[in-house]
Amino acid sequence: MSEHELSPKEQKALLKLARGRIARLVGQDAARPEPQDLPGPEVKRGAFVTLHKRGRLRGCIGNFISGEPLTDLIEDMALAAASQDPRFPPLGRDELGQVDLEISVLSPLRRIEDVKEIQVGKHGIYIVSPRGRGVLLPQVATEYGWDRETFLDQTCVKAGLRPGCWRDPDTEILIFSAQIFGEKEAE
Repeated sequence: MSEHELSPKEQKALLKLARGRIARLVGQDAARPEPQDLPGPEVKRGAFVTLHKRGRLRGCIGNFISGEPLTDLIEDMALAAASQDPRFPPLGRDELGQVDLEISVLSPLRRIEDVKEIQVGKHGIYIVSPRGRGVLLPQVATEYGWDRETFLDQTCVKAGLRPGCWRDPDTEILIFSAQIFGEKEAE
């Protein structure tokens, strides 16, 4: 899996690619980015696409691992975030201009033995328990001002589990980092 650091030009092109895929979903035409501006097909990483509407979450879907090129995964996740997030109805044509996109391109997952390995603001958390799974991206803890334990507790809640489930011996904690970029920063 490539650890390719995306350039500002590639980031902007991926945002344009994601927005274009959502525009086509709601029946609008959209220009595609120039192929030379996008990362090549050898770049295969996990990614999440997040939609915000007036500063509030409007959809977020991702995949930790991908055998397909990052560009294909970004298009798939943009489509899914706009139409398949079970927390929201599909994005309507009239909402397209009201949403801004954020992309998180992920490092590989790494299992930890000690929660002190988690650096708030740098790492995202993926909790895996026999009773559920949940993930929170690195930026979530920063946005809410959480400390490490609150971040872990909230990841448990996201998994549909009780806060503190991360202390259970049958719960696995994995972390990852992300290169995060959005339309707000690209303007």
